Amino acid sequence: MAEHRMIDVNGIRLHVVEEGEGPLVVLLHGFPESWHSWHRQIGPLAAAGYRVVAPDQRGYGSSDHPDDVDAYSIFHLVGDVVGLIGALGEQRAYVVGHDWGAPVAWHTALLRPDLVRGVAGLSVPPPFRPARPPLAAMEQRFGGRFYWSYFNRPGVADAEFARDTRTALRKMFYAISEEAARDGAVRELLVDDPEKGWLADMPDPEVLPEWFTEADLDALTESFSGGFTGALNWYRNLDRNWELTAPWQGATVTTPALYVYGDCDPVPAFPGTPELIARLPELMPSLRRPPLELAGCGHWTQQERPDEVNAALIEFLKEC
Repeated sequence: MAEHRMIDVNGIRLHVVEEGEGPLVVLLHGFPESWHSWHRQIGPLAAAGYRVVAPDQRGYGSSDHPDDVDAYSIFHLVGDVVGLIGALGEQRAYVVGHDWGAPVAWHTALLRPDLVRGVAGLSVPPPFRPARPPLAAMEQRFGGRFYWSYFNRPGVADAEFARDTRTALRKMFYAISEEAARDGAVRELLVDDPEKGWLADMPDPEVLPEWFTEADLDALTESFSGGFTGALNWYRNLDRNWELTAPWQGATVTTPALYVYGDCDPVPAFPGTPELIARLPELMPSLRRPPLELAGCGHWTQQERPDEVNAALIEFLKEC
């Protein structure tokens, strides 16, 4: 049975959900999510012989939400994982991340390979530091209309999403799911009119996808009762993270690795990303197998396709 508790880590308190015994597996959620995005993985991984811990990452859910934007850099986020491993009394762990959790997982393996038995990323591929700051590059490419730019306007997306949290989350989850792709309703990750907001033209489904129930939406809505600012502050460190990681220019993840993504997910289709994914086996020899593409899967990988993700993760963990 999963246990909820608070743990002091890296100067803040993190809410974690824990189940099982054995080698530690840390599951890192993305945006706009919480530990709950892993609820279909925690039990199966624990049953397979692992100690599974899924935190609400800083700025999310019941964990602390530091006020300072600078408190959400990649160094802080990796520091939370490092601190969590130690606070749990462990010396090493497997680290798995989805969406924003994937860059945290990849960078934990990159910066602290001594602590990482193996690393898996869902949706977002391993980090290869670009030549230019990412926010500036996207602003130039899309004329300031890319959602990263919108999220970087202080207080704007925060207020839009908080006006009706449940509707905002329902729209966001549907808009980049396989169901939206099948319905021809996939929302571009562009903001047509920043004054209207990102959600204004986003489809609102009459019926939720089977994998995302009303109870799931209830749990997610409750986790954002404190607002979206902490979560959005991750995006407000994109260019700062690029500056901070300059010493690792050209470095690659050397720990055993797994990458999984859906063929209907818009994130792996970001400019330059398909070419990167195609070259990953060449660029990162630590991959245990070629990138695993899940047919008919949108952005919410482990929620949309839990059986395939669980099988891939368990097979990977047992190989490491």
